[in-house]
Amino acid sequence: MTVLDTRALNRATLARQLLLDRADLSTMDAVAHLGGLQAQEPQEPFIGLWSRLRAFDPAALSTLLTERHVVRMHLMRRTVHLLTADDAVAWRPRHDAMLRQRVLGVYRGELDGVDLDDLAAAALALLADGVPRAMSKIGRALGGRWPASDPRALGEMAVALLPVTQLPPRGLWRAKGGARYVLLCTWLGREIAPPTAAGTDSVGQLLVRRYLAAFGPAATADLRAWCGLAGLPAAVTALRDELVTFRDERGRKLIDLADAPRPDPETPAPVRFLPAFDNAILGYDDRSRIIDDAHRLLSVAGERVVLVDGRVAATWSVESGTVTVSPLRPFSRSERAAVTEQGQALASFLSDNDSDRARVGSSPR
Repeated sequence: MTVLDTRALNRATLARQLLLDRADLSTMDAVAHLGGLQAQEPQEPFIGLWSRLRAFDPAALSTLLTERHVVRMHLMRRTVHLLTADDAVAWRPRHDAMLRQRVLGVYRGELDGVDLDDLAAAALALLADGVPRAMSKIGRALGGRWPASDPRALGEMAVALLPVTQLPPRGLWRAKGGARYVLLCTWLGREIAPPTAAGTDSVGQLLVRRYLAAFGPAATADLRAWCGLAGLPAAVTALRDELVTFRDERGRKLIDLADAPRPDPETPAPVRFLPAFDNAILGYDDRSRIIDDAHRLLSVAGERVVLVDGRVAATWSVESGTVTVSPLRPFSRSERAAVTEQGQALASFLSDNDSDRARVGSSPR
């Protein structure tokens, strides 16, 4: 079995994630190809798409949200993701059991005595009027039925039990707004299949194919880390005739789509600025292909990072129109120049061309 070293996996990831070359895709097609973008910080997907698309217009993403072609919802790993409406409808029921189990894992005792079927029915009756509500308001309204339970736990579980979406202006370019929820079927004007009908091998197989197209080659543990679902081995087995297999340097078995790109490991990788919680990092259990183990916690702490030669090599922030880069390792002169140039381009994007200031800090000794 062919062994793919870390650099080979890195270049494959960059290619699948549209980070090796900026793509000439539409915003809609990019969101679909990536299997959604992690979006609990509402403005971060704009940065992620700017780094991936050759001609990204943030207004295009805002329009997709307001015109209901793209939605924001809790899905993979119970984190907020930006997804195409089609993917939201197809994938949300498959995640139903995982979503409720993750809420129960947080609120171990706060929901004692609450029948979840009754809670789902009560929440459905509450949201049936189509009025957008904050999660806290949903929880307080349900607290009238379960006064002994924590309203926050009731609200979070209601959002996990029902397919709901967060409405604009949250998630629009430079807009501020709290998370307000309505039923996904109400917002999109189409029904969502019940979980029992969606938990089929066909849905699982679709998730496997889509994950590998955007993240492969990868181990099944990486697939599970991306979506949070434990029940996909049968889907992988059903696809075995479509897949090719490799090993990584740690001996893990990797699966991939046969015709997916696996670039030459020596392919040059340009500097890329990634937003907080980018799935190019978080979409794996073993993240060593893109980030050193010593820096792994940066990705879960919400740090924005810079890729140099395809790997996390710095963090970055922006204040008063200036992008400031803090290296995690020494930069060569050419690397520093490339990071500065890309930082200036990012500053221009974030400021509507009012500023192109970028500063690269001193390298650590």
